[in-house]
Amino acid sequence: MTTRERTYARANQQRAAQYAEIWIIAQPAEIAAMVQVASASGRLVYVGPPQLMGGDDTRHRRYLRLRTT
Repeated sequence: MTTRERTYARANQQRAAQYAEIWIIAQPAEIAAMVQVASASGRLVYVGPPQLMGGDDTRHRRYLRLRTT
């Protein structure tokens, strides 16, 4: 591995370590509260659209990307 390749790999690892990506499965009101807290703390980077779980399940699923630092 060349020096340039090592530097590029290290930079990519550092960028990836800055974020936590999670799926939240809960009732819409609970998800809204979580998103509000993450937004108020300044950690929220991205919120995906709500997706129904399907069937008789009334919960929703949402993707969140949060800053770790």
